[in-house]
Amino acid sequence: MRALLLCVILHNLDLLLYLAPSAALAVVIAILARLHPVFFLFTLAGTICHELAHLIAGLAVGARPVAISIIPRRVAAAGGRVQWRLGSVSLTRLRWYNAAPAALAPLALIVLPFIAAWWRTRGGDWHFAPVDILIAFLLAPQFLSFWPSGADWRIAARSWPYPIIMIAAGAAVWHWHCRGASCFTL
Repeated sequence: MRALLLCVILHNLDLLLYLAPSAALAVVIAILARLHPVFFLFTLAGTICHELAHLIAGLAVGARPVAISIIPRRVAAAGGRVQWRLGSVSLTRLRWYNAAPAALAPLALIVLPFIAAWWRTRGGDWHFAPVDILIAFLLAPQFLSFWPSGADWRIAARSWPYPIIMIAAGAAVWHWHCRGASCFTL
């Protein structure tokens, strides 16, 4: 397993090196955004993508989105604390079958940095250009916004049959693929 991981890393070293500044910038943005709300401006690209992911998935699965907001708002949290809600999408037809796809849609955002890195590094002979600074500032928020919020996970829990369906489908595919052969040998 370790050899496979090393092989994947070495094969994609260009992508990982290209994304390193964006990942480091994401850490800096996360720290600064916790210190003062003015730094939410640097998370705007991620917030827009996060909320658009909910909106598009909601449309695709019939969850009927009716409103979208990307304006940060202060909301009261447990224990008298104040938190910031960076954005939201209102869905009016959430059911057991569409709650998880609509709520967990931002998970798909993690592919955006990798697509951009592939685009910038394809051909093998690449170097950082001034445009890569702008791209790093656009990609960094994607690392911060792809993970669904606590509210997203609670909404996704309405789709409780999904894990059972996915496990059953995975077991069926594994059984069909193996057909008595040992699937544990490489």
